[in-house]
Amino acid sequence: MAKQKPVIKLQTYGIYEHWDSKSKALPTIKTFTTDIPAEIDIEFGLTVNIKHARGNKIFYCIDHPNISNKEGQLCAAFTGEVQIKNNDWDFYLGDTIWAPIDDKCGPWRMTIELNKKIVVDKTFHVFTENKNVDFKKRFSYM
Repeated sequence: MAKQKPVIKLQTYGIYEHWDSKSKALPTIKTFTTDIPAEIDIEFGLTVNIKHARGNKIFYCIDHPNISNKEGQLCAAFTGEVQIKNNDWDFYLGDTIWAPIDDKCGPWRMTIELNKKIVVDKTFHVFTENKNVDFKKRFSYM
């Protein structure tokens, strides 16, 4: 019997209710969007369903704008890997905005790889109404 190919489906993306990372339940979607207002503690990201891939690992990346740490050094993209636990598996990839918000504005690209191929790729545009933030920094994709 031939092994079935994994089936990956992007289920939801946008702004979510607050998510408890210790809970097995995925967060609840509030708004489907890729435009995210830069508000403290806003939860945004995406959920996927992966079938027929039990035992494989996914690799995820959240590539954010030029966020600096407390020492003023640029932070690397947030990456990791997770083993797929069953043949009908749901996964949430997301983040929140924290103070200061000005350096969080810009494109946030979230990707998921399976078997060395990008299977999910979504970019969120975090923006602020703050007039002190340079327009090109707010919308660096322009």
